[in-house]
Amino acid sequence: MEPDREDSSALTAALLSSVLSLNVAPVLGDQVFELYRLQTTLLRRRRLREMVERDRRRRQYLRRRRAFLLSSIAAILSLITSTSRHIWVRNRSPGQNFWSSAQSFDDEQWKAQFRVSRATFDYLLERIEPAIKRRRTNYRVPIEPRRRLAITLWWFARSGEYRSIADMFGVGIATVCVIVRQVTSAILERLYRRFVSLPAGQRLDETMSAFKDRCYPQCAGAIGRTHIPIATPRDNPEHYLNRRGWHSVILQAVVDHDVRFTDVYAGWPGSISSASVLCSSDLYLKAEDRPDGYLFPREKSVLCDGVEVPVHLIGDTSFPLKPWLMKGYSSEHQLTAEQRRFTCTLSSARAVVDTAFTRLKGRWRCLLKKSDIDVSMMPRVVAACCILHNICENRGDSFLPEWNIEMAPTAGHLIQPDTEPYEEDTYCTAEVIRHTLTYNLLTILQY
Repeated sequence: MEPDREDSSALTAALLSSVLSLNVAPVLGDQVFELYRLQTTLLRRRRLREMVERDRRRRQYLRRRRAFLLSSIAAILSLITSTSRHIWVRNRSPGQNFWSSAQSFDDEQWKAQFRVSRATFDYLLERIEPAIKRRRTNYRVPIEPRRRLAITLWWFARSGEYRSIADMFGVGIATVCVIVRQVTSAILERLYRRFVSLPAGQRLDETMSAFKDRCYPQCAGAIGRTHIPIATPRDNPEHYLNRRGWHSVILQAVVDHDVRFTDVYAGWPGSISSASVLCSSDLYLKAEDRPDGYLFPREKSVLCDGVEVPVHLIGDTSFPLKPWLMKGYSSEHQLTAEQRRFTCTLSSARAVVDTAFTRLKGRWRCLLKKSDIDVSMMPRVVAACCILHNICENRGDSFLPEWNIEMAPTAGHLIQPDTEPYEEDTYCTAEVIRHTLTYNLLTILQY
């Protein structure tokens, strides 16, 4: 076969040379034929690639045209079909009727229902609407932000069952739960830093002056704690059992002279002591991490008998004694007349805490009942209620007397636990400061 192939190659080369009138010797036939074969192979490969590329572009064009046709059909169908789908949307006429009637409430009726005036409601809505507004889709019309806020405030004010709230506002039971969580988170994220902060600058001066008018000097606020009832948690329920025998989480808060919350720390189990809660809070870390150990600017301090008396908070005997946190003397010891006067004056100034807690729980009754919300969500609910309390106080949204009927519990197990005195104080700088305040109270008040 090989001689035949060589003869064929030579014959092909000779023919090519004769046809093209080339002066090529027949001995070069193998080389000419190889060149011709390579060029032919390259040409065939190029044509094959062009065919494959043409076929790929054609398939891509067909896919795009099909996607365009399908999207056009879907758009046309969405325009000519109704958004009312009885399989997905349930007719809730009773709730819709109530919400429709609420729009025509006068200011007094509105406040009775939602515990805030209509002006305060609109003020809140304006600030959190972008966070709670939902986009309209082809499946259903979203619940408007105004109704979302109303549902949440209703739940805060009454802590009713989700089923009853769902019927009243024309939404699903699960939807109520979701809305309460979403609006609560929006209030915290958008309003906490703006309305809850320790006094500084001119506001600090006003706070100190107001407490001075209450006969207690160098005070920037009062700290206290209260227990918030919760349903029995699934995990570690014994940790949440307080000294009164009911489950709770603790709210630690600092209150200024206008009964506004300037620091909020909530969520610790009810069995934890006040000192332990304080030591785990950001407030404690902020004060103790400073080199001088003061919570407020040192230039606001006054010097009396060679002792520097800083601006500080005041608390009850359940808190530890610190240079930035003063408390009265324990009644278990024999007190001098000056010590009794100091303790009485401090307790009187500290009454703003009790007033703030009373208004907070009287307005937002979800903090009085064992709500069915998860215990992990309860700290956010408590903080949101504190923010709303501050907004109402700032705007002069009055606290109605009929809301103040909480303090006669229907059952003894909801009575607040007694104060547990902190007895681990040692003689230190804080004790020297308290001694100076005790025996020079009138002198310091004149500064």
